[in-house]
Amino acid sequence: MIPDPYASQRAMRQMRRAAMQRGVIAVLDIGTYKIAALVLKLDPNTTLRAEQGIGNMAGQAGFRVIGAGTTRSRGVRFGEVSAMAETESAIRTALQAAQKMAQSRVDHVTVCFSGGNVRSYGLAGEVEIEIGTVAENDVARVMAACEMPDFGSGRDVMHAQPINFALDHRTGLSDPRGQSGRSLACDMHLLTVDASLIQNVCNCLKRCDVELAGIASSAYATGMSTLVEDEQELGAACIDLGAGSASLSIFIKKHMIYADTVRMGGGHVTSDISKGLQIDFGTAERIKTVHGGVQATSMDDREMIELTGDSGDWEKDRRRVSRAELIGIMRPRIEEILEEVRARLDAAGFSHLPSQQVVLTGGGAQVPGIDGLAARIFGQQVRLGRPVRVRGLPQAASGPAFSGVVGLSVLATHPQDEWWDFDLPVESYPARSLKRAVKWFRDHW
Repeated sequence: MIPDPYASQRAMRQMRRAAMQRGVIAVLDIGTYKIAALVLKLDPNTTLRAEQGIGNMAGQAGFRVIGAGTTRSRGVRFGEVSAMAETESAIRTALQAAQKMAQSRVDHVTVCFSGGNVRSYGLAGEVEIEIGTVAENDVARVMAACEMPDFGSGRDVMHAQPINFALDHRTGLSDPRGQSGRSLACDMHLLTVDASLIQNVCNCLKRCDVELAGIASSAYATGMSTLVEDEQELGAACIDLGAGSASLSIFIKKHMIYADTVRMGGGHVTSDISKGLQIDFGTAERIKTVHGGVQATSMDDREMIELTGDSGDWEKDRRRVSRAELIGIMRPRIEEILEEVRARLDAAGFSHLPSQQVVLTGGGAQVPGIDGLAARIFGQQVRLGRPVRVRGLPQAASGPAFSGVVGLSVLATHPQDEWWDFDLPVESYPARSLKRAVKWFRDHW
């Protein structure tokens, strides 16, 4: 009997295929600051099978956006559901707005989120080819031959993707099916997440009267949306600076080979401003958005910001602070977040890749001057990433804050091959531990 995580993933893939046959599917990004939903209209000729090695722009021909909805997130902390009823209400609001704009009812939803304490593993397996030509069953057998890591109880597999095949002495194959050889080897990337988070998301969507047709890590979705094809091929890191957490993913050979999450984000910067200036959180968020930055100049000492409040203390409610003072509060926290991200990249062996391009995206990447600060911290070339252009996407949803939901649109319509797309032999599942992806892709790339 196939373990439950794989059975549930296969069930979601079947839901996605049913939605594609119907022609309409919704994608949902559950974040700490906002919940964004898009309704996609699928072209009749859209293929239902995954396209191995899909490029960034491949999704454009398969769908167009016919509805979009965004609302302030409620009941979500660090990208995880903390209050079910509030999260349900926010999801309903975003989905209803998107369906109203699309003038179409949606029954199936694909979701991405950044919480759940994701962990990456590198797996390897090898089998002998039975008939001399690689068949789909051989691909399934070599995946089943991969040594499963002991990732502990209470965790589920979110992504299990073959990222490289080797046939005899030829490596770097994206799809070996139909080729001749005697020995087939496979490298896989496995991403696990807390099972309780997936269950909470499932329960939330059931209460919203929609079916879950797929889940994805926001780190994966943002990477697919913001990294150009050359960056995905040669090696790049995508850093999604959200409100509750910063997600990071590493891509090479057009596949994600590592993902992680830092539980700090733009909300912590806003909290620092609120405490430092003794103002409410809403005012602090507005001041950060309008006047924030990380590079202070002599002009910032003279630029004064009006602080208003309703505490009843006239002097406190009618204060002025310089922009330099605001930057002095914001910069240390942003530096702390970027330093922690750099530590995770260093631990993952990012410096061993042939290219070390770093792309910043997400709402937090809109702080003026953050690219220059990040370039000094990472010691690498850094650029700001915006989501790939897709047909019908409203201008308001084309900024860095929407990289996750746009990337999820591409993944929902053209998913890459994963473990559960093949009928795996289940007579045995090896249970020996395997070291983290860190050592694995240092050895293999």
